[in-house]
Amino acid sequence: MFGLMLNGKESQEVEYLLKRELEELLLDLTDSRIDGIVKRAMEERYQLIFQLYKRFTSPKEYLKYVRQKQYTGKNKKELN
Repeated sequence: MFGLMLNGKESQEVEYLLKRELEELLLDLTDSRIDGIVKRAMEERYQLIFQLYKRFTSPKEYLKYVRQKQYTGKNKKELN
């Protein structure tokens, strides 16, 4: 476990950087040209960054970035 001490301005900057990264990943995850394996890695990265973002913001802010479970074609067939 690591500790990190930030002043208010540094905390805001980290929050901003994490938010921008989440938005960029969300945009990329909707791109149909990106391969499934790459998207899986991006989803793992998204979850990690989201966990960090939750530590810097209120629930009202981080709930905007909660992702619903994404189903692949295989999973859709299983649901029917």
